[in-house]
Amino acid sequence: MDATQAPSQPSWEERFVCSVIQRCQVDKGLAARLRRADNLATEYQSWDLLASLGVDLEKDYQRLPFATVAASIAKAKTERNGALTLGRAIASCYEEGRDSSQAKTRLRRLLACDDLPELCRILRPLFSLIDSKAGRPLDFIRLLKQLRRFPFNNQQVKAQWAQDFYSQPMNVQTQEEDA
Repeated sequence: MDATQAPSQPSWEERFVCSVIQRCQVDKGLAARLRRADNLATEYQSWDLLASLGVDLEKDYQRLPFATVAASIAKAKTERNGALTLGRAIASCYEEGRDSSQAKTRLRRLLACDDLPELCRILRPLFSLIDSKAGRPLDFIRLLKQLRRFPFNNQQVKAQWAQDFYSQPMNVQTQEEDA
């Protein structure tokens, strides 16, 4: 980077995820409220945090992605943002990976979602599975960006999840190309 250029500012999603992770580590009461706020009936328990971080609570398309990711972060008890994409995470929950019929069923159910409320409802139990089986933290920043884009371009977001799920890890491709 040129010395005269200002460093790029972190995105709203980056600031949000980092803030939630940090606050959950410091404030166990907040973390507990966020864990309980993982469905529409109890989501209001996250509203104080969401509003303080600039989320418009009256707009479902804005509130739902942030509330869903905040609850997932709190439930995962993560100490940092991960690098695991949603598609890879689903595959990594099963021994057979992307060849698992259960993993494919979970992915297909996710890809069948047509609107944001349905997607968030399907994601919540999926996050619990990923947290217990994947062994690595999700890339919550990327996920939040995808959830925010979903109401406006859901086909692109779904294609990214499918691509992540079905694509081979880089080291396998490299080995095949060398052969």
